[in-house]
Amino acid sequence: MIKIIKKEQLSDQVFRYRLHAPRIAKRRKAGQFIILRPVQNSERIPLTIVDSDADNGWIEIIFQVVGRTTMILGAFNTGDTILDLAGPLGQPTHIEKFGKCVCIGGGVGVAPLYPIIRSLKEAGNEIVSIIGARNKDLVILEKEIQQQSDRTFVTTDDGSNGRKGFVSDVFKGLTGAGEKFDAAFVIGPVMMMKVTTGLTVAAGIKSYASLNPIMIDGTGMCGGCRVTVFNETKFGCVDGPEFDASGIDWDELIKRLGSYRMFESDERKKHECKIESA
Repeated sequence: MIKIIKKEQLSDQVFRYRLHAPRIAKRRKAGQFIILRPVQNSERIPLTIVDSDADNGWIEIIFQVVGRTTMILGAFNTGDTILDLAGPLGQPTHIEKFGKCVCIGGGVGVAPLYPIIRSLKEAGNEIVSIIGARNKDLVILEKEIQQQSDRTFVTTDDGSNGRKGFVSDVFKGLTGAGEKFDAAFVIGPVMMMKVTTGLTVAAGIKSYASLNPIMIDGTGMCGGCRVTVFNETKFGCVDGPEFDASGIDWDELIKRLGSYRMFESDERKKHECKIESA
C-alpha cells in the first residue's frame, strides 16, 4: 500500500500526487516511470516519475483523468493509499552535454519532459523549451520549466496563454530564423510527436521521442507496448520509453493506440453510471 502524501489539482482533469515510495525515490532517473494499480480489479497504468526526493522518500506523478482507472485515482485524497506500485521501470533518458537542446512538450507530455529538462540543464546544456496545450487552463509546470530553461516558449491553440498556435509553429520559427540545435526531446500526444519530430529530424537534429503505447506488466512479457523502430520490434516498457524519432513507425503506433479507444470509452461510461447511481 502506497500512501498519498500530497494531492494537487493542476487543472480541471490533471492532478499531481506525491507518494511515499522511498526505494523508488533512491533509484529513479529522468525518463523512468512506475506502473500502479489504485484498487483491486482496476487496470495497471504507467505514469512518469516527475520528481523525487531520496532523503525524504517521496516521488511525484502527474496524470490526466481520461478513463476508468484514472477516474478512480483522481478521486483519492491526501492520506489515502494506492493498492500497489512497481518501479522505477524503463530505460533512463540518455543524458550528456549535447550543447544546445530543444525540449518540446504538449499537454500532459510536459510532465515527463520536466525531469529531462532538469537533468539536461544539470549536465551543462543550453535549454530552449517549447510547451503547449489547448488553452491556458491546461498548461502545466510553466514556472518549473522556465526555471530550468534558458528560454521558454508557451503556445495554446486558442491563444489564451503565450502564442496562438502549435509547438511545431514555434520550432519552425526558430529554425527559420537560423537557430541550430544539437538534440531534440519531444513528448506529447502521438500526432503532435509525429509532426514535430518530422520537423526536427528534417532539420538534421538528433531527436528523441518518449512513446506512450499501451502497457500492462511493464516487463516486456505481455507485448502490448510493441512499437516498430528502424523496422525492428521494440517494447516501450523495457527498451523505451524513449526512442530515436527518425526510426519510429508512427502510423503503426497511431493505429495500435486507436484500437483501444472504444474499450476505454465504454469503461469510462460504465464507471460514470456507477457513480451516478451510488
